[in-house]
Amino acid sequence: MKKYNAVIFDLDGVICHTDKYHYQAWKAVADELGIYFDEEINNRLRGVSRMESFEIILERYEGEMSEEEKECWTTKKNDIYKELLKNMSPADLSTEVKETLDDLRANGHKLAIGSSSKNARFILGQLGLGEYFDAISDGNNISKSKPDPEVFLRAAEFLGEKPEDCYVVEDAYAGIDAAKSAGMQAVGIGIAAGYAAADVKIQSFGELLTLGA
Repeated sequence: MKKYNAVIFDLDGVICHTDKYHYQAWKAVADELGIYFDEEINNRLRGVSRMESFEIILERYEGEMSEEEKECWTTKKNDIYKELLKNMSPADLSTEVKETLDDLRANGHKLAIGSSSKNARFILGQLGLGEYFDAISDGNNISKSKPDPEVFLRAAEFLGEKPEDCYVVEDAYAGIDAAKSAGMQAVGIGIAAGYAAADVKIQSFGELLTLGA
């Protein structure tokens, strides 16, 4: 395996799992608008920005909606989502994830978050990881969401590392595509472990310790 200096992690679906909260928040908005929404549609929202997610939901909307109205609805979704996130705690961080992160750091690797979410720092705080990572690139410092590579390129920049010296751990196809476009090694976990474009496929988080160091 190629040696690497840093690991950039997607947040949701990799470090933790907030899918149920996203689903509940989007479902509340969709129900209020009279739009059909189910888990299959929700899966299409993985790894993309809040507004792009809303545009996907609006594919089933028969009325007209101004940009200002869209902003209001996406803000409402986020308010619902953030309220639900208050239920998260360090207990939601698995022992395997925390021990693997500690071991990677002990082995001299820099660690970063590369997430399209604007709530990344809040979620990390809830998990007890508020000051843990060397860098955080999230929805607050990017203009394009995955599969555009911007979020990962910014993470590498914040770390002071070249893209080719970074591994990216992702559970979404869009994230794998973004990592590849950034010139980084793409590690697929979860659903992305079945994606042919991933350079490395792992079934458990702890397998990261078996990769090139």
